[in-house]
Amino acid sequence: MTQNNAAFSAAEYQRRISATREAMAKAGLDVIFVTDPSNQAWLTGYDGWSFYVHQGVILTMEGEPIWWGRYMDMMGGRRTCWMDHGNILGYGDHYVQSTEIHPMQDLAEQLKARGFERARIGVEMENYYYSAKAHAVLTEELPEASFQDATALVNWQRLVKSGEEIAFMRKAARITGKVMRCAIERAEPGLRKNELVADIMHAGITGVDEDWGDYPAIVPLTPSGLDATAAHLTWDGRPMRDGEATFFELSGCYRRYHAPLSRTVFLGTPPDDMRRAEEAQLKGIEAGLNAARAGNRTCDIAQAFMDVLAQYGIERSGRMGYPVGLSYPPDWGERTASIRSEDSTVLQPGMVFHFMPALWMESWGLETTESILITESGAAEPLCDVERRLFRKG
Repeated sequence: MTQNNAAFSAAEYQRRISATREAMAKAGLDVIFVTDPSNQAWLTGYDGWSFYVHQGVILTMEGEPIWWGRYMDMMGGRRTCWMDHGNILGYGDHYVQSTEIHPMQDLAEQLKARGFERARIGVEMENYYYSAKAHAVLTEELPEASFQDATALVNWQRLVKSGEEIAFMRKAARITGKVMRCAIERAEPGLRKNELVADIMHAGITGVDEDWGDYPAIVPLTPSGLDATAAHLTWDGRPMRDGEATFFELSGCYRRYHAPLSRTVFLGTPPDDMRRAEEAQLKGIEAGLNAARAGNRTCDIAQAFMDVLAQYGIERSGRMGYPVGLSYPPDWGERTASIRSEDSTVLQPGMVFHFMPALWMESWGLETTESILITESGAAEPLCDVERRLFRKG
């Protein structure tokens, strides 16, 4: 093993490999091909903005994982992966965006060379980075192999964070606090939204003390007024205005680890229905945090929040959170468990969720959220330290 610039200890990577192999054995797989860049980084340490071309990790039941990608990105693999350089492979540039040949032909040859032409191969079918064309070519090139959907097989191994990972997430949370305070302090009537977002991004990349900031997997979500009735709008060049609420859904990022947080700012005096919703939301969050205990289930968190809302006559359905940790664009969620009424995932110490019981109404949105750590005993621990309330300015 050559550690190079790998973010974690050798023991940590071996823990991850062992957990993944155990899951592979249960699924009856000989080898998996992992394309999700978050899973690639989690297994190997690979970190580069190269996920727009075909790349991935080959993991078998023995030996080091193999990172495979474009030749020019192989050099980045040597700089960031923990494996021996012989297990970092690159295909030629003539494969890139060609209409005549496809990178999966090279991958098939790599698998054949290792004796996997008749293997049981797991691939991430429901994944942003594994295209229909890639699957078609790979299966055509390996007609005697059997392919199985291994979507989220690695993701589920990431659900319980190690001590090393939680340390990174605490660093990310400190950056998140700085970013959110910047947004709240700078928000004022007349300020163009793009200028505010520029300050937010500067704060995030600058980081805190020696903990430098990385780019988050989701850009700042900062809608105002009627735009804040929608969940995922970004920004434009219009000035902020009196009489409008703006929610900020942001995250600091440290070595690809996130700790998302949302707060809402109202410029002026909030309407009565928003203030009443704030009261309900804050009490609901407290109830949810109290329910977020090891041994309970994710649905218990959702139900505790909805029970409080019901007392105020407010209806809220749908997902209210998801696991977070190491991520790349376009999403900082891990795409496994959900905080919602139909999910019964049992909570374990070391799990980290973005608890996100936002309220989107007909004329305004109110986002107050927390990244929470499930602890050994007691209620969940919010990782960020920004005061939990609707911020009123002016």
